[in-house]
Amino acid sequence: MALVKKGSRLITVDGTAYRWRLRGRPTYDQGLVQSPLAYAVEHAETPGTTLVITTDQPHPSNWFGTHGSPVLPGQVADGIRTALTAGWTPTSPGSPFHLDQPTQGGRLGL
Repeated sequence: MALVKKGSRLITVDGTAYRWRLRGRPTYDQGLVQSPLAYAVEHAETPGTTLVITTDQPHPSNWFGTHGSPVLPGQVADGIRTALTAGWTPTSPGSPFHLDQPTQGGRLGL
């Protein structure tokens, strides 16, 4: 399934263009700070398997005001490189490829 273009951002990693998107509103569990922030990445020109990167940060719009760090382009690029090394094939169709990418100083929870 392709990402919605509205709200997505382009990033070039090692000469290849990707599109990534963070969900604007938290899911119910993310709103309760019971589930971590996740974002999706796909190949910009030939979308195939979507990469879903899960962090250890709370969603920035959680309902308790728990503070988390923003997702930076450098973190997205690191996640893409890690997923490619782990076997993600972004132009091939298939089920989403999941990657856990904890950040330094992650503070999920109350």
